[in-house]
Amino acid sequence: MKNFWIGLFCAAGLAVAGAALAVDFPTKPVRLVVPFAPGGTLDVVGRLLARELQEGWGQPVIVENRGGAGSAIGVDYVAKSAPDGYTLVINAATPMVTVVHLQDVPYNLTRDLIGVAQTAAIDYALAVSPRSGVKTVKELVELARAQPGKLNFSSAGNGSGPHMYMELFANAANIKLTHIPYKGNAPAMQAMLAGEVDLIFDTILGILPHASAGKLRPLMVSSAKPAPALPGVPTMDSVYPGSSMDGWHGVFAPATTPKDVINKIAEDIRKAVLSPDLAARLRKMGFEPTGMDSARFNEVIRRDSARWAKIIRDNHIRAN
Repeated sequence: MKNFWIGLFCAAGLAVAGAALAVDFPTKPVRLVVPFAPGGTLDVVGRLLARELQEGWGQPVIVENRGGAGSAIGVDYVAKSAPDGYTLVINAATPMVTVVHLQDVPYNLTRDLIGVAQTAAIDYALAVSPRSGVKTVKELVELARAQPGKLNFSSAGNGSGPHMYMELFANAANIKLTHIPYKGNAPAMQAMLAGEVDLIFDTILGILPHASAGKLRPLMVSSAKPAPALPGVPTMDSVYPGSSMDGWHGVFAPATTPKDVINKIAEDIRKAVLSPDLAARLRKMGFEPTGMDSARFNEVIRRDSARWAKIIRDNHIRAN
């Protein structure tokens, strides 16, 4: 009986300690790694989130850029950091999930890392030049089937978001397109605007200004739900049921970070991205703030990893 009460008090003590750990976090500066060079969209989102969290936490949130290897260098740094919640990484879906299937990386996505919270959903859009005369996905597919492999598209490189979403579409439509990779989003878009390529599948943020200027014609968005920024543009699911896949941004931590700490950070991220100011900024950039909790976010990661792995395997995609 004595051992029973000792065990009970110990368990209670551990529960209180865990709760205290969650409540007390953070008690020192937090580092948020952006696994790309400064100036990109993810860097901007990371800095906006860091500022919002810093205000709520009363502790500095230091953004640190560690780019290279398609985000793998920065992600690996966090995977090998102390699992205490003080070193996190923010990344987008395609580099986070696809890079592990494209090249050898020194970490395991699901064994060494845990998704803390999804910050926002990202819609991609398929677009053509108005000069093409193509006005619908159906017309585009008919053209592609009439001349297999003749239509080409630009992307930011093998395994990049624009590349992967175009392959997703090509598989759903059962068409053959030719991929022309460029060194980054800017030259890929410039090639499209200059008429060097026929198609592009980019984030709505990348497509919207050129569509508004009449230089691109959006044909379809990648999501299951219509995109408010592109009213009237059909969704991929409406054209090819079950084929849509949402992009996202999310925050990750070392896998063995205590659950109470993960839950505390996730809740604070949710409050941050859904706050009126940050939510408005994210929507203006073409993102939809979600604040998805860790459990659901990791389900999304596992699902997306399996789907992208199949596309990479079936289409024999390799890293640059």
